Amino acid sequence: MPGFSAEGFAGPAKWTGARGWGRAAAAAELSLLLFAADARADEALRGVDAPLATSAGLASIQAAVIGMAVLIVAFAAMALFHLASRRAWARRVGEMEAELAGAAARVDRAALIVRSDPQIVIAWDRPDAEPSIEGDFTVVAGAPAPRSVLSFALWLEPETAARVEEAVSRLLTRGEAFCLPAVSLRGRHLEIGGRPVSGSAVVRVRDVSGDRLEATRMREKVAETEASTNAAKLALAEAAILAWGRDSDGRLVWCNAPYARAVEAADENAAVDQSAELFDPGLRREAATALGQTGIWRRRAGAVVGGERRTFEVAEVVSANGAAGVAYDVSEAASLKAQMERNDDDYSRMIDRLSTAVAIFDKSKRLTFYNPAYAQMWSLEPAFLETHPTDGEILDRLRTKRQLPEQADFRAWKTQLMEAYQAPDPSETVWYLPDGRALRVVTSPNPKGGVTYLYDDATQSYALASQVTALTHVQGETLDALKEGVAVFGADGRMKLFNPVFAEMWGIDPARLADHPHIDAIIEGCRALCREPASWDGLRGVVVGLHEHRASLSARIERVDNLTLECATLPLPDGATLLTFLDVTASANVQRALTERNEALVAAEKLRNDFVNHVSYELRTPLTNIIGFTQLLAAGGVGPLNPKQLEYAGFITNSSHALLAIIDDILDLASIDAGALELRVEPVDVAEAMRAAAAGVQDRLDEASIELRMVITDGVGAFAADGRRVRQVLFNLLSNAINYSEPGQTVTLAAMRRTDEIVFKVSDRGRGIPSEMIDRVFDRFETFPNGSRHRGPGLGLSIVKAMVELHGGRVLIDTAPGEGTTVTCIFPVEPAMTVAGAEDSGRAAAKPTMAR
Repeated sequence: MPGFSAEGFAGPAKWTGARGWGRAAAAAELSLLLFAADARADEALRGVDAPLATSAGLASIQAAVIGMAVLIVAFAAMALFHLASRRAWARRVGEMEAELAGAAARVDRAALIVRSDPQIVIAWDRPDAEPSIEGDFTVVAGAPAPRSVLSFALWLEPETAARVEEAVSRLLTRGEAFCLPAVSLRGRHLEIGGRPVSGSAVVRVRDVSGDRLEATRMREKVAETEASTNAAKLALAEAAILAWGRDSDGRLVWCNAPYARAVEAADENAAVDQSAELFDPGLRREAATALGQTGIWRRRAGAVVGGERRTFEVAEVVSANGAAGVAYDVSEAASLKAQMERNDDDYSRMIDRLSTAVAIFDKSKRLTFYNPAYAQMWSLEPAFLETHPTDGEILDRLRTKRQLPEQADFRAWKTQLMEAYQAPDPSETVWYLPDGRALRVVTSPNPKGGVTYLYDDATQSYALASQVTALTHVQGETLDALKEGVAVFGADGRMKLFNPVFAEMWGIDPARLADHPHIDAIIEGCRALCREPASWDGLRGVVVGLHEHRASLSARIERVDNLTLECATLPLPDGATLLTFLDVTASANVQRALTERNEALVAAEKLRNDFVNHVSYELRTPLTNIIGFTQLLAAGGVGPLNPKQLEYAGFITNSSHALLAIIDDILDLASIDAGALELRVEPVDVAEAMRAAAAGVQDRLDEASIELRMVITDGVGAFAADGRRVRQVLFNLLSNAINYSEPGQTVTLAAMRRTDEIVFKVSDRGRGIPSEMIDRVFDRFETFPNGSRHRGPGLGLSIVKAMVELHGGRVLIDTAPGEGTTVTCIFPVEPAMTVAGAEDSGRAAAKPTMAR
């Protein structure tokens, strides 16, 4: 089969190796091959022997031909499929070769570009893969090898290297692009940028010196400007300041949210679309004119916002592409300023009325304000003060007038005073002036600079404070020296003050009392020492009770240790309460003994009075009988008596009369003590009463050879009294004077009227009464012989004093040893209706019944 020789595929081999043939040429080639195969088959059939062309042979030949045809068709199909595949592969190879050539060209161009610019490119296919580094390594001078380029700290400042490392890390892990300016250690300006590219990460280090550096700087400035502008817009959007921008034609192109709210627009864009203006057209024309002339418009203008008239401080300036403006709502500030001006006026008028001297200096140390008290205090002329002198000039003038405190170094003192202009806080000093005044000087720095001086005359205050301090020390020392325990509790019931005696008396630690304990804590510690624990309840009620009227309280506390304390409370004006505890154990014992003794004395006196009353009345009846029978015997009624019997009868009569007088005196005193003595008041002639008393002592005068001289002044007249008691008083006084007079002496009885009083005086020239006896001369049963010829029971002067006082009068005695005695009895012309006749010994008051 010559058609299947190797030469038969030479053509196709050459065809398949050819490039650029089309699909039509391949189909023509295949047709030619099929035609050649059919021709060769016919030649084979014609060369067969005729004898063999039987039916059987023909059948076998036909079968062989059909098989050959099928084989040829299959081979042709395989050849066609193979040819088609070869052509597709050839086409793809051609395309890939073209792409490879293009890629090589692009790589060559990229390498050319990379080499044409001083830069380094670092690329990572994966974050954990080794990067490829290409470029000019002189950009990062100091890096010995390409791999060292990744050690940024070798050629960058530490802070910059840290930022670059952090940016590269974010690029590799998160895919975040970055662009950072940097300066190498050699001073070269670099731009380090990185970004993800097709699943890889690329970092480029570029040298931006020269024009590129300037462009980078310009970009940085533009970025900073845009950031600042955006920040300013954000700040203006959130601030309470109204802001807007205009184009060159004056149309509104931007505004912030406060501006939109002020013009009642939905938002900023709506305000711009509506060209909503805040101010009226007149103000806008004024603004346009000012912007055209000076490039700036500034004024305070009013606008209606939210139905309310508001005042704004407006400023609008011309910009490169239009104008920009801001407006700040100063309505409240304007109102406050007006109010402040009114307050300043009120403040000035108020300061002018102050007694405290006030002077205000500005930051240049010149006087800007003063009140009349300041000029009056320093005697400065208003004409001088109106020239606004400096602080130093005023001090110099005051020093010349010797009105400042004496200073050893006035310049240093003045310099120290001027330091107040730089001081942050006020200061207070005291100036002691040569004229004796003490001034409290307060120096207060002003917020706007300068100083305010306040001069207050504290002379009296410091004097009072000194006195109070001294008094406080004296009171403290006094309390500490007292023998009484003293404690002061405040209105809250806590102890405010105590002395050592109180702590010692109740056995309480002074350190505990110094912590100001409550009275309940004090009571808990002191209650166990009291026999009656409830004794402290009353004291507690006075200290912490809510009383409508605060009153003092006195109580006696008996303690289990046999101490007796006298406790007293005293409300203090500040709501506090003073408690005092006095140890009266000794005095209580004495008082108890005295009480018992007094009770015994009262009982004894009552017994004595009862005895005197009974004895007096029992003695008077038989004594009257004795006197009567003696007089009967002396008169010879029962027969004549011899001279001796008559003498004895006379003695009996005299002794009986004396005894009767004593008994009468005792009865009178008993009646006075019992309040049963009755005065029968009647007009008493003074002269007649004196003569009756003199007649009663005539026998004693004759017996003692004593002369009685009576002196009655003119107009003495009469007065209302009990005549018998007046005569009794005069009789007792004359008897007493006769008893203490020497023979040949004179006793004087005088009477005079003095306004509404009658004065009786009985004088003698006897030995007088010693000073130690004067206080007892009017006591009952007290007798002082002192040279007296007659010693009575000691009731005469007691009767005198009692009778005079019953009439509402008084008795005076004037005596001196060796010079005699003068007793003065003063009776009221009209006696009182009730008279106290009780003695201090406890006898009842005598209230005699007055009878006319």
